[in-house]
Amino acid sequence: MADRRTEAPDSTAVRVALWRAMHVQVDSPPHVFEDEIGLRLAPDDGWRRRPDMDPLTTSGFRAAVVARARFIEDLVVEQAGQGVDQYVVLGAGLDTFAQRRPEIASRLRVFEVDRPGPQAWKRRRLIELGHGIPDGLRLVPVDFEADDSWTERLTAAGFDPARPAVVVSTGVTMYLTRDATAATLGRIASFAPGSTLAMTFLLPTELLDDADRPGLQKSEEGARASGTPFVSFYTPQEMLALAQEAGLADARHVPGSLLAERYFADRADGLRPSSGEDLLLATT
Repeated sequence: MADRRTEAPDSTAVRVALWRAMHVQVDSPPHVFEDEIGLRLAPDDGWRRRPDMDPLTTSGFRAAVVARARFIEDLVVEQAGQGVDQYVVLGAGLDTFAQRRPEIASRLRVFEVDRPGPQAWKRRRLIELGHGIPDGLRLVPVDFEADDSWTERLTAAGFDPARPAVVVSTGVTMYLTRDATAATLGRIASFAPGSTLAMTFLLPTELLDDADRPGLQKSEEGARASGTPFVSFYTPQEMLALAQEAGLADARHVPGSLLAERYFADRADGLRPSSGEDLLLATT
C-alpha cells in the first residue's frame, strides 16, 4: 500500500488552492478570479494560521497566482469559443476548472495529468465532496520518475492527437531540469496544428523588481526545505529559444507585468502581483 505522504497532494498545489480561495475571502472586489472549491479540496483545516497565508506579506504572490489563473481561463474560454474541444492540464494539482465552469467544461474533454498518488487522492476527494468525476473529465496518472510517456497515457485516456488542444503548465518548470522542459515542449510541438500552449516560468533573481527579491529567496528556501527545490530559471529569451528549438515556431513572451495591467489596474486596495513569473504562449 502506498504511504499517505505520496498519496497526498503536493504542498505547492495546496498553497496555490489556498491562495486562490484567500483572494475571494480577504481581498476587496472585484475579484480577479473566484475559486473557493479548492479550499474544500485542500487537506488543511488550520490554513489561516499558516505563515504563508499571511494576508499582507504574501499578497503579491496571491495576486500573481490569481492573475495567471485568470489568464489561463480566459485563454481556454476563448479557444473553446473557436471550436477547440480538448484541454490538457499538466501538473494539475488541485485544479478546479471542471467543477467551477461546468458550462464550458461540458463542451470540452478535460485531461488532468499528474502523479498517480496525488491524483488518486483527488479522485477520492472529489467523490467525497459530491462533485464526482464527470464523463468529460479524464484524470491521467503519470509516473514521471518511471519515465512514463505522458503523451501515450493521454492518448490512452481518449485524447485525439489529430485535433487541436489547449495545453497548460503553470508552476511546474521551476522544478524540472531544462532537458525535461525541452522534452515536454517537443512533445507539444507535435500536437495538431492550431494547438495552443501556455507555460509559466520563473525569472532569474536579477530580473525581479528589487522589492520582490527577498520573497523569491524565501520561496526558494521553503521549496528546498520541503524537498522540492527550484532547479530552473529562465530569461524570456532563453525560454523563447527553448520553444523554438523544440519546434514551436510561433512563440511569444507574456510578461507578468502585462497581467498586472490587464487585471489589477486602478484597484482601490493597491493589490498587485509580485514580479518573478512570466509566461510562454505558443501555437503549433
